[in-house]
Formats: sequence, structure tokens, C-alpha cells
Amino acid sequence: MRRTTVLAAAATAIALAALTACNDTEDKNAAAPAPATTSAAAVPTATAAGTPAPAPAAPTAAATPPAGDFDPAKAVANASKEPYAVSMRTTIEIDGEPSGTVSGRMNLNTVHTGRTETKVADAGAIETILTTDSVYTRQVPAGKWSRTARPADISMGDYSGYAALLLAQGPSARKGAETRDGVPTQHLSGRIDVEQLVTIDPSLYRKTKAKGVTAFDFDLWVDAEGRTRYAEQILAYQGVKNVNKVTFTDFGPVETFAAPAGAGAAAAS
Repeated sequence: MRRTTVLAAAATAIALAALTACNDTEDKNAAAPAPATTSAAAVPTATAAGTPAPAPAAPTAAATPPAGDFDPAKAVANASKEPYAVSMRTTIEIDGEPSGTVSGRMNLNTVHTGRTETKVADAGAIETILTTDSVYTRQVPAGKWSRTARPADISMGDYSGYAALLLAQGPSARKGAETRDGVPTQHLSGRIDVEQLVTIDPSLYRKTKAKGVTAFDFDLWVDAEGRTRYAEQILAYQGVKNVNKVTFTDFGPVETFAAPAGAGAAAAS
């Protein structure tokens, strides 16, 4: 019975992991650190006794703001809408035990395409390629590719939307500057009501609503350019604690994800 419950919960967590996305943002209003102040050496003046007077002390250089000292609200408000590619890795824990991972690379801020590998503990792995019109899947490592038409409702959640929901909760949501993987970030944290997902993540809204989930805890770490570097979602489903941890790395220009060789031309019904 325990085995069945864990596998069912793992499948649920994998499905809910579809919220993994973010918006590349740029804080155009953030002030640059003040440059260090320098002054020309003062020319000593002679005293009555002929001894040069000491030169006045140079002004103290302006302090450089500490790493991570930026306003996350400005970064989110100035989110860039330029398309980009990013590597993402989601790890899933069920009742404190590792249960699966979803990792890969994908394009965001444009038609969502990408290539991912999903692993569920003791259940093998599935590789997926999402193109503009199709979904290709196969069992890893040597399964045969199958193709289906791309569903109309495939989408990725807007992480700047999640950040805005947290920031709207006021000062309590701002946990301060932290460093994630060597990158200065601001940590946001709070509880999100599922009804708030209607516009920012319709796909996750439908899934969580169908499972009877009404709210979940959400933490997000955003860098000075407004990009989400790490996110963590904690929710309960049928009395089981699900934790999804998402890491974002290697931001770059949009990439092409084409159909795999030998996948076949006809979409499966």
C-alpha cells in the first residue's frame, strides 16, 4: 500500500512540476554604485616657521552596496519580454524522500519548446522533445520515439507573476539578500492561494484545482536582473507532503528544438 501511495504521489508531483518557468527581467531603474571619490593632492602651505602644513585628508570613498542589495520589486516590474533559453532542473521529494527529477533546456518568453528528461524513482526515465507543433517521447535510453500533436493548452507559468503575488503580501514576504550558486539574489516567500493562478498559470490552476489543492507555500530567489534563480514549492496532497525544488542556470539566446530523427511524420491519435 505504501509503495502504491508513493508512486501515485510521485506522479502527481511530476505533473505539478509543470509550473517551472520564469521571466528574464532587467532592473532599468536600479542606481549604479557610486564611484570611489578621488581628489588631487593638495599643495602643502608653509607655516610661519617654514614647515609645510600637512595636506588635508582625502575624502573617504563612497561605500559600495553589498551584493544582493537591490529592490526585487523594481526587477520584477521591469521584466524583459525578450525570448531566451534556460536550463532547468526540478527535484521532487515525497514525504522527505527523493522521488524524481525533471531536467532539460527550454525556450521561454516565446512559444514554449524544449527537451527534457523525467525520472521517477524505480520507474525508469522518459525523454520528451516539445516542438512548435508536436510532442515526441521515448523511453530512455533506447526506446522508439512516438509523436502526438501538441496540445493547445501547453504553457509554462510566469515566474514574474509568482514574484508579484509574493511582493503583494508586503514586507513579510521579503526575506532579504542571499547568495544562490554564487549569484546575489533576493529571497521572497509566502503562501499562494490556488485561485490566484487563474491568469499567471492556468495549466497549474486546473491541475491543482482538480486534485483538491487550495493553497501552497512558495519561495523564490530572484537576481539583480530579475531572473528567477531558484524556486521551491511545498504542498500537501492526500496527506502527503510534496516538495518541488527548481534551479535555473545557463541563460542564453533562444535555441531550436527539432523533431528527432526517425520519429515519423504522422501524429498519433
